[in-house]
Amino acid sequence: MTAVDDYLSQYTGVRRARLEQIYALLRAELPDATVKISYGMPTFWQQQNLIHFAAFRHHIGIYPGADGIAHFAEQLQDWPHSKGALRLPDDRELPLDLVRALAQYRLAQVTGNNV
Repeated sequence: MTAVDDYLSQYTGVRRARLEQIYALLRAELPDATVKISYGMPTFWQQQNLIHFAAFRHHIGIYPGADGIAHFAEQLQDWPHSKGALRLPDDRELPLDLVRALAQYRLAQVTGNNV
């Protein structure tokens, strides 16, 4: 069992399913990234931290860094967010296309591909 599996095992039901959806999406989009626990959260790392995610009381947090949030400011208008975090409330459908785009953006930043 990996550290991320241990993290996910803390949760059940819908919360666990939502976390697993995000984890599977990020694994697919960031296949060469190392997955570890950093800052107490599952983290995808490739030369640097790409993106973190974590469960909280009423939401799941996605942490693509300040550049990622700034780049997608227009798409994030309807979502609670801060300088470096996107909050996905439990009572809303997961915006998987947005999470995918954030992951792709961060990977492009790190690898020097078109951003």
